[in-house]
Amino acid sequence: MINQTQLLLLLKVTILAFILGSISLPIILELISPFWLLMFFIYWLIYSDSNGIFSAALILGLLLDVLQGAILGQNALALIVSSAFILSVKKSFFVSNLTTQQVYVFIASLIYLVLFLMTHLVVQGLQSNGSSYLYHLQAP
Repeated sequence: MINQTQLLLLLKVTILAFILGSISLPIILELISPFWLLMFFIYWLIYSDSNGIFSAALILGLLLDVLQGAILGQNALALIVSSAFILSVKKSFFVSNLTTQQVYVFIASLIYLVLFLMTHLVVQGLQSNGSSYLYHLQAP
């Protein structure tokens, strides 16, 4: 179970991530801004030693799916698998230098993005609402 202080920290971090994720930014800043929920969840994951990590990832992912109107379970699956990767490198995360920690977070973000896009491609294909996602990835 998650104890009271860890649950309070997770709640604070989640609210902050949802607020940062919902702020409207210019399109160029939205394209380069990080996925805040994953960043803050990785922070909570590293400094907590609770047993309900995957349950928390599932609940946060489903909540994010509902808030964004995405496919139900899409963010949850990606968050759980990214969390599993971070948990597998958690012991070396503490003794690593900053560059190695950044590589771990980058790999977790890459896992999240690949799973998110694969789920989207399987369910909806390349076309969604008449616009191609490959068009949005091209440089202006």
